[in-house]
Amino acid sequence: MDATFFFDPVCPWTWRTSRWLVAVAEARGLGVEWRAFSLAILNDGQTAPEYAEAMAASGRVLRLVEALRAQGRHHDAGRLYTELGTRSHDAGDPLGDRVVAAAVDAAGLADAAPALDDESWDEAVHASHALAYGSAGPDIGSPVLMVPDARRGIHGPILTEVPGVEDAVTIWDSMLPLLRLETFHELKRARR
Repeated sequence: MDATFFFDPVCPWTWRTSRWLVAVAEARGLGVEWRAFSLAILNDGQTAPEYAEAMAASGRVLRLVEALRAQGRHHDAGRLYTELGTRSHDAGDPLGDRVVAAAVDAAGLADAAPALDDESWDEAVHASHALAYGSAGPDIGSPVLMVPDARRGIHGPILTEVPGVEDAVTIWDSMLPLLRLETFHELKRARR
């Protein structure tokens, strides 16, 4: 794999970054491994009541993501996330069981759907989250990006909108050498 993208499907910032990475992967022929990053784990299970349904649905999806990864079905995991994000972030339908079911169906993943409710995948979700957090943390959230030959991952890049293909590739080409430099730590600006 050319990149590993750790994500929580509930996060709109992560969704934008994922669309950037998909554009780069298509333009450059890159393979992407999709992995679980859990905001519920990060926040130690502390969820505001208005986000409880979305966070529970996200936890179910992350089980399926790790089940697909264990089977080497990276493309299927990416397709699932595309279907989820299109329905929730793009269409404005809050992430919940109905959206998850529609996304699983549209992604053609009925064979893997039992993993959604299989708690035995929770350990894999925790391990994936720990790998991402250990790579880029502390003081980070979703997403985390890792590339081969880099000692650490990064939180982000955080994008305010999905760039066009040319700009997407420019961001990738600029970021990749920095990720691989052991001395590089961070670029940051205040949020608008």
